[in-house]
Amino acid sequence: MKRALVVGNSDGIGLALTQRLVAEGWSVTGVSRSPRDGVVQHVVDVTADEFPAVLAGIGPVDLCVYAAGVGEMFDPADLAAQTRALQVNLIGAARTVEAVVPGMLAAGRGHVIGLSSLADVLISADAPGYAASKAGLTSYLLGLSAALRPRGVAVTAVRFGFVDTKMAQGAAKPMLVSVDRAVDVLMQAVRTRRPVVSYPRRMSVAARALRMITRSTLKR
Repeated sequence: MKRALVVGNSDGIGLALTQRLVAEGWSVTGVSRSPRDGVVQHVVDVTADEFPAVLAGIGPVDLCVYAAGVGEMFDPADLAAQTRALQVNLIGAARTVEAVVPGMLAAGRGHVIGLSSLADVLISADAPGYAASKAGLTSYLLGLSAALRPRGVAVTAVRFGFVDTKMAQGAAKPMLVSVDRAVDVLMQAVRTRRPVVSYPRRMSVAARALRMITRSTLKR
């Protein structure tokens, strides 16, 4: 039986993905800071000192999906929230890679997927920590992909736009995607093992155009 680890599986995309993988015959272990009934799960925050030890205790896996994420709108009175976005979205993913990839390399196979965002191309005054963390995550995953694929380990950055979860903040949510559709995209990524998947594609094009406009404005 194929073994999967889903980090951030107590709700949203992580929970739905866990349920889909189990339905398709995977043995899934989850890690989340919040407990969830009905799934095999370790309760620990990805920023905690004991997080790497928890992952080490899980043992080798064939698939690791990093679905943990936070994002708060900018508040000058709470800059710690922006720091936490960097710690959870980027550093937590790096700590996960550090823990699980050696086992994959030893086996000569494996697949790491990180949930990034189409916001990785933007400079955001509304959520600077979130945008920066996703830019760093995409860059890191693509670099790992180039480094690890020759060694048998695939790495995929999945870049979503707005998905109908608690993370989708703000009044405007163009091209909102359901959680089930997001999981469809993830399962396709599991099968194809492509380095990067962007969805919806129309929003990816729009995000790139917005990045060009924003950077042009900043240079003035």
